[in-house]
Amino acid sequence: MTDHLQHECGIAFVRLLKPLEYYQYKYGSCLYGLQHLHLMMEKQRNRGQDGAGAVCVKIGMPPGNQYISRVRSIKPSSLDALFKEIYTLINKVGKRTPELLNDVVWMKQEMPFAGEIYLGHLRYGTYGDDSLEAIHPVIRQNNWKTRNLILAGNFNLTNVDTLFNILTDLGQYPTGYSDTVTMLENIGHFLDRENQYLFDRFKKEGHENADISGLIAENISVRDILVESSKKWDGGYVISGVIGHGDAFFYRDPCGIRPAYYYRDEEVAAVASERPVIQTVFNRDAGQVSEIKPGYALIIKADGSISEELIQEPREKKSCSFERIYFSRGSDKDIYKERKLLGRLLIPEILPAIDHNLETAVFSYIPNTAETAFFGMVEAADEYLNERKKKLILEAGSKLTPARLDKIMNVRTRIEKVAVKDAKLRTFITQDKSRASMVGHVYDITYDTIRKGVDNLVIIDDSIVRGTTLKLSIIRILDRLGPKKIVFVSSSPQIRYPDCYGIDMARLNEFVAFQAAIALLKDSGRNAIINEVYKLCKAQENLPVTQIVNHVKEIYKPFTAKEISAKISELLRTPEIKADIEIIFQSIENLHQACPNDTGDWYFTGNYPTPGGNRVVNNAFINYIEGKNRRAY
Repeated sequence: MTDHLQHECGIAFVRLLKPLEYYQYKYGSCLYGLQHLHLMMEKQRNRGQDGAGAVCVKIGMPPGNQYISRVRSIKPSSLDALFKEIYTLINKVGKRTPELLNDVVWMKQEMPFAGEIYLGHLRYGTYGDDSLEAIHPVIRQNNWKTRNLILAGNFNLTNVDTLFNILTDLGQYPTGYSDTVTMLENIGHFLDRENQYLFDRFKKEGHENADISGLIAENISVRDILVESSKKWDGGYVISGVIGHGDAFFYRDPCGIRPAYYYRDEEVAAVASERPVIQTVFNRDAGQVSEIKPGYALIIKADGSISEELIQEPREKKSCSFERIYFSRGSDKDIYKERKLLGRLLIPEILPAIDHNLETAVFSYIPNTAETAFFGMVEAADEYLNERKKKLILEAGSKLTPARLDKIMNVRTRIEKVAVKDAKLRTFITQDKSRASMVGHVYDITYDTIRKGVDNLVIIDDSIVRGTTLKLSIIRILDRLGPKKIVFVSSSPQIRYPDCYGIDMARLNEFVAFQAAIALLKDSGRNAIINEVYKLCKAQENLPVTQIVNHVKEIYKPFTAKEISAKISELLRTPEIKADIEIIFQSIENLHQACPNDTGDWYFTGNYPTPGGNRVVNNAFINYIEGKNRRAY
C-alpha cells in the first residue's frame, strides 16, 4: 500500500502450563515464556509501529510480593526498546551472579519478568493519542488480586459515547474518553460486581475474609463478566485480558471482524493475531492452530484449564478482507494463495489496457507487500501468452520454420523492479509546493528498464486509498522512464467508505474514489444528489442506531466502477506527465472469489457489519459537507 495507513494492532500471549522448574530443566531457562513472547511480537512487528507493551503475571505469589510487571515504550523502534529494558536487569544479574539465573525460586521471587503469564501488544494508534498512557496493556489496579484487570486489544468501537454515558450513569468518573478507557472501565465494573456477589455469598456461608479471596479466584465467572459487559459493544474487536489471580481471556466480536488464533499443548497455550506467528514460534502445522470463533471467548483459568465459551450470538461472519489483501503477513498459507489469485484475476482487465500486446509490456509492483499479487498477475500473463503461442504454432502448421518457432517462443512476460523505496522520508516543510517536491523523492527508479515511447508499464499495488503518493511521487518518477502508458493496478476494489473497526481512514474527502464520484456528479450537473444525501444524513442524526441507513451509497449509484476509475486516472494525472495513465481496480466479485471466507467488504461496498457503521459513514459525509476535518466516531 503506497498510501500510509494506521491499521490493526497485534496481540501476543503465552501461558505456561507447567511449573517454571519444568522449563528450566527441559529448555535450560525459566524465561521460556518471555523468550517466546518476544519472538511472537517480533513476528508481528508489521502490526504496530506506534508503541509496544508487555505484562508478566506471576501465579501464586504470597502477599507483599510484586506479581504484576509491566513495561511499555513509545520510543523509535519501540519493540526493540521494550525488550532491551526487560532484559537489562536480567543481563545485569547474569554478569554479576550468573548462577541466580538458574535458581527458579529466586528468579520468580525477584525477577520482574519471570512468571507464568505473558501478554504483549503492538500498537497502531487510530485515535491520535501517541502518549505512553495510550499504549497497551492497560491496568485497572486494586489490592484484591481478583479485581486487578489487565487489558490489551485489537479493537475500535463505534459507540464510545453510548458506553461512556452508561458508565457515568452508574456513577463512575472515567479518566478518559477513548475506547480503551471505556472498555477497561466497562469490563472492570462487571468484574467488581462479580467479586462483590461472590464475596457476599461466601461471607453468608460463614467463610473468613482471608479464605474468601481464594474462593473468589476459584469461582469467578469470566464468561458472565464478558456477557454482561459486551451487550452494547458495537465495533470490531479482539479483547485480551488477564485478571490478577491468573485467569485470562480472549474475546472476539460476533462478526469476526478482527483476527485471533490460538494453540495449546501440555506445556503452553499461545494466542496471536496471526496464525503463522504461532506456527513459526512453536514449530507447528497450520492444522494445529485454531481460530477463535466469532462471538466466543477463549478462557484460560488460573489452574490451566482452557475452554472456548459463547459470549454473544455470532452474526454473519464479516472478517476483514483487508487482512487478506494487505495487513497480515503473507506467510500464512491461505493468505498467500488468496493474494496470488487476486493478482491472477486482474489480467482480463489489464490485457485490453495494453492492447493485448505483451511484447511491449513491462510488469512490476510497488510496494513490496504487493509482491505476492504480482506473482499471480505474472503467472496469468504467462498462461495467456502460452495459449497465444500454441495458437500461432497450430495456425502455422507445416509452414512453421525454426526461425518462426524461435520468434514465437522467445516472447516472454517481461518483469522488472522499476521502483524502489530506499527509506522513509520525513519532511517538516509545511508549504504545499515545497512539501510536494520533497514527497516526490520518497521512491527512486531503476533507469533504462523501459524502452522510451514504446513500452507500456503495468504496476500493481495492494490498494489505492488517497492516491496522494501516486500523484505526488510515483507517477512522476515512473514517467521519467519514458513509458508510452502507465497502467496502475489495485489488487483491492475502490475504497469508497470509511472504516470504523480499526483502520485509520474515517474521513470521506481523503478517498480518491469519493473525490472522483463527487467530481463526476458536478461535471454532469447532478449537484442536487450531493445536497439530497446531506439532508438524508442530517435527518438521521438523532435516530436510534439500528434505524440508520447508509445514504452515502447514493453518491456512487449513478456511475459504473469503470467510470469512477477513469475519473481517478484523470485526477491523478498532472499536466507535466507525458505518459497516458490508466487505473484498474479489482472487482468486488473477484475479491469474494479470491477470499471466500473473509467477506468483510464495507470499505468497498458500504455494507457495514454492525449498525454503528452506518452512523459513522453518514457522520463522515456530514463532516465533509460542513467542512469539519475530524473523525466520524
